[in-house]
Amino acid sequence: MSRIELKMPKMGESISEATILNWLKNVGDSVEEDETILEVATDKVDSEVPSPCNGIISELLFQSNDIVEVGQVIAIIDANDESRSEKDNSKLENKEALNTKPGIVSKSSTKLESKMTSKSDFKIENTGDNDGFLSPLVISIAQKEKLTIEEVQSISGTGDGGRIRKTDIMGYLKNRKYSLPSRPQSVVPKSSYNPPPISYVEGKDRMVEMDRMRTMIADHMVYSKHTSPHVTSYIEVDVTNMVNWRNKAKLEFLEKYGEKLTFTPIFVEAVSKAIQEFPMINVSVDGKKIIVHKDINIGMATALPSGNLIVPVVRNADEKNLLGLAKNVNHLAGSARNNVLKPDEIGGSTFTISNVGTFGSLMGTPIINQPEVAILALGIIKKRPEVITTNNGDEIAIRSMMYLSLSFDHRVVDGFLGGSFLRKIGDELEAFDINREI
Repeated sequence: MSRIELKMPKMGESISEATILNWLKNVGDSVEEDETILEVATDKVDSEVPSPCNGIISELLFQSNDIVEVGQVIAIIDANDESRSEKDNSKLENKEALNTKPGIVSKSSTKLESKMTSKSDFKIENTGDNDGFLSPLVISIAQKEKLTIEEVQSISGTGDGGRIRKTDIMGYLKNRKYSLPSRPQSVVPKSSYNPPPISYVEGKDRMVEMDRMRTMIADHMVYSKHTSPHVTSYIEVDVTNMVNWRNKAKLEFLEKYGEKLTFTPIFVEAVSKAIQEFPMINVSVDGKKIIVHKDINIGMATALPSGNLIVPVVRNADEKNLLGLAKNVNHLAGSARNNVLKPDEIGGSTFTISNVGTFGSLMGTPIINQPEVAILALGIIKKRPEVITTNNGDEIAIRSMMYLSLSFDHRVVDGFLGGSFLRKIGDELEAFDINREI
């Protein structure tokens, strides 16, 4: 038998480590080529790792919940003689087959190659020591050890783009002598307030454990509210021309290009144009530094079949025409519905939109998707009688109206910038050319 090393596979350009969720095989178990051996998780997705050969598991080098760097050996397999050779196994470094699944992993998911995007697909300008993103694991450790935000931001990250990893924060804690001074916090001391008890009736009420993705979302939302002082502004826009054009053009668009024409690519187009005029919305905060992103990468808050939310990203939205945006949006939405989004399709957004109108909501107050500084909510489009000005004076007409709401980080976005940016988006939608060519 040949000894085959199973290594932690690469799962995207921006991912340097993964957490072992669960071993599906034990030492001494037989495995077949492409049979799933373990489940792993990153900050973005959960994945399955298949066996590279037929054989028997001889060693498991890590335990569940261990964090392992990409490329590190995680198990040893005694391969059968008829299985692939060592030479064949070495090819796995260039072609690692994974079942990439957001949230709960399905065993029937499609195998995906890890060569999913080129390095140019993940570009974030960074003038600081790290990209401003903190994983839920790092946040959890920081909270447990009572680290201040200033302390965490002072740690030099060794991950991709200077990202702070578990080893970085643990190394800091090991050598920590005293904490950095933090700004005064107007928070009620923990000891002076006890959360109200939750009434639970045994046999009547039921308790549901959060899955891993819901836990990460919860941590991310709490972190965002803790980090960014949220302010929300609202405007109402008349989108009659946009609605009429889309209704008229959608069949011809589908026949001509083979793509459905939804409102989402139109919204993305309007947002990207507004960002070009107000680039200080397209930023992240790193301590006392503001990182202004050159690329305009628009995230789309999207519901998964599990009910959880995920944010696939339309990269370089300003460089795409409406057809290009429609293709990109349809691909990402379809991949989200089928749970086959790639890791690099859900990272690197610089601004996010959330279409709360899809669920019938009139408007929303969205929570900022860190490390961004603003997020746009799009309300439902409703027909209403409105007073409009015509050549004959004021008249009442039936118009398609919708509310837009922008939540922004008041540390770096003031009311003038937030309001002007929001108004620009509204102007773009209201000025939609009814005679636009398809």
